[in-house]
Amino acid sequence: MIKLSRSDFLIKPFLKRNNFIAFYQIISTIFPIISIWLILYQIMNQPFSLLIKGFLLIPIIFFLTLFSSRTFSLMHDCGHNSLFSKRKLNRFFGFLLGLINCIPQKSWSIDHAFHHRNNGNWEIYKGPIDVLSLEDYNCLTKKEKIFYKLSRNWIMLFPGGFFYLVLKPRLGLVIIIFNLTKDILEETFIKIKNKKISKLLAIKSRVKPPFSDYGDNFSELCELIINNIVVIIWWILMCNWLGFVFFLSFYSLVLTLSAAILICVFFVQHNYENAYAKNTKNWDIVDGAILGSSNLDIPNWLNWFLADISFHSIHHLSERIPNYNLRACHKANIHLLHNSKFLKLRDFSNCFKYIIWDKKNEKLIPIN
Repeated sequence: MIKLSRSDFLIKPFLKRNNFIAFYQIISTIFPIISIWLILYQIMNQPFSLLIKGFLLIPIIFFLTLFSSRTFSLMHDCGHNSLFSKRKLNRFFGFLLGLINCIPQKSWSIDHAFHHRNNGNWEIYKGPIDVLSLEDYNCLTKKEKIFYKLSRNWIMLFPGGFFYLVLKPRLGLVIIIFNLTKDILEETFIKIKNKKISKLLAIKSRVKPPFSDYGDNFSELCELIINNIVVIIWWILMCNWLGFVFFLSFYSLVLTLSAAILICVFFVQHNYENAYAKNTKNWDIVDGAILGSSNLDIPNWLNWFLADISFHSIHHLSERIPNYNLRACHKANIHLLHNSKFLKLRDFSNCFKYIIWDKKNEKLIPIN
C-alpha cells in the first residue's frame, strides 16, 4: 500500500468559505424548525381525537429529529471555524445552534478537536464510547464484562442520546456549582491565610465533573451557565405554550432520537472491521484520517440532514473544509481513497461488534 501524504490531496481549492451559503444553510434549517413547531401547536389545538393527533405527530417527530441532527451538524462546522469566513460569526452562530440542541458549543468543540488531533491513535483516544483494550477487558469480572457488552449495545443509543443532550449539560452545571462552592468555602474559611485570593478562581482543577467535557476553564464555565439559563427559559416558555407534560416529553423524545442518530453516525465512522487503530509510536495523522474514518454511502436526502459529514475521510484530512465543499473535495480525491472504508446503512449494525481494542495487533476486534 502506497503511503500517502497530505500534499498528495487536492485540498486548497475547497477551503474557501462562503458566508452567503453559510447564512442560507442556517436559514434553511431554522425556519423549517420554527414552522414545524407552529404546525405542531395547530395540531394540538384542533378538536382531533387522540388517535388522529398521535398519527399526525409521527411526521412531526420525524422531521424535527432530522432538522435537529442538521442543526448539530452545522454547529459542528462552526466549531471547526469552517462554516463562515469569520471566527466571530462561527462562534456566534455555533452558540445559537447549540441552544437548539441544548448543548454548550464551545466545550463540545474543544473536546471534538481533541478527537481530530488523535483519530486512529487508540492509545490516546478511545473512541466515542471509551473502548477498552483487550488486556483491560480480560481483567474485568464476568458481571463487568456483561455490563460492558450491554452498555455498548446499539440499543443504548437511545438512553445515551437522552443523557447526552438533555441531562449531561444540566448535571454538569449542578456538579460544577456544588464543587466550586464547596472548595471556595473550604479555602476561604480554612486556608485563606496560606492561599492567594487569585487561586480561589482557578477553574480546571476543581469544577470539571467526572463524566463531563464541560468546565475546563472560566470561559467554558460562563458559556455553560449562559447556555443553561437560556435553555431553561426556553423550556419554561414552551411549557406555557404547549403544556408542561407534553412539551418536555415530546422535546425529550426528539432530542433523544436526534442524538441517537448522531452518536450512531459518529460511532460507525470510527468503529468498524479493519479500522486504523494504532499505538502512538506507529500512528500517522494522515493514515488516521484516510484509514481511520469511514465514508457513508447513504441517500442524498439523509446526507443533507447530516451536512455531508458522510464524506468523513476528507473531513478528517482537513476539518477546515466547509460542509458545502466536502462532496466536491471527496470526488476530486476519490482516486486516493480506494483504501478507505465505505459503509452502507445495512453495514451499520455490524460495526457495533467492534468494541475491543487489541493493542498488540493494533486493530479493533469483536467480543467473543
